[in-house]
Amino acid sequence: MPELPEVERYRTLLGAAALGRPVTEVVAPDAWYLKRGTSVAELRAALVGRRLVAARRRGKLLLAEVEGAPDAPVLGLRFGMSGRLLVDDAAGVDRLLYAPAGDDARYDRFGLRFADGGVLRVSDPRRLGGVELDPDVDALGPDALTVTARRLGAALAGSAPLKARLLDQARVAGIGNLVADEALWRAGLAPGRAAGGLDGAEVALLAAAVRSTLRLLIGRGGSHTGDLMPERRPGGHCPRDGAELRRATIGGRTSWWCPTHQR
Repeated sequence: MPELPEVERYRTLLGAAALGRPVTEVVAPDAWYLKRGTSVAELRAALVGRRLVAARRRGKLLLAEVEGAPDAPVLGLRFGMSGRLLVDDAAGVDRLLYAPAGDDARYDRFGLRFADGGVLRVSDPRRLGGVELDPDVDALGPDALTVTARRLGAALAGSAPLKARLLDQARVAGIGNLVADEALWRAGLAPGRAAGGLDGAEVALLAAAVRSTLRLLIGRGGSHTGDLMPERRPGGHCPRDGAELRRATIGGRTSWWCPTHQR
């Protein structure tokens, strides 16, 4: 499932392989995939004959800037639970958890053809992602890869469970289920604690753990590559101290943690 590590790799691929190439065609066979009223006609007017000139990201939202500043639109790509970005058949990530293996053209939901014959594609078997122009970036919280302890502390305010706050994209952008469990395990914090009950030292520890966890998983190739991941199962044990992991639903998601060192 694409979390921040996957989308950061998509951003890198987009920046390296798609920028500066004139767009000749917008391919949008799935009207469901166009969000917030965006139409095929609007996408063609915004993109055909122009180049993508910059790739950036906020959380799990990939943003492609189009030439023609200052009034040119921004193309926003969301990847849901199974979306992959490919440019000229090169993929940003090799595989996604809970998504079919391989590359099946039936799952292509959006694409751009370039003047040199190359193609950018979004493949999404579960159709939970989407494409839009000028997405509302301000609706998202600070990016988790660079979040400071001060901003994280503000995002955690309240009595909701700690993990639920981390998963709330309006508070911190980019953390999904796997990253949350891995970062909390590394920080030694239980996911069910009241988020607003952390003291300053714990908030600083968690902020550092979130950033370092994300950097590690980006380098390894995705959110499924954490040390906790192989043990997120019945009978799984903590890789740090060997205690049997506990499981619960927190923030609407299945959560695994160590009862020994996560407090």
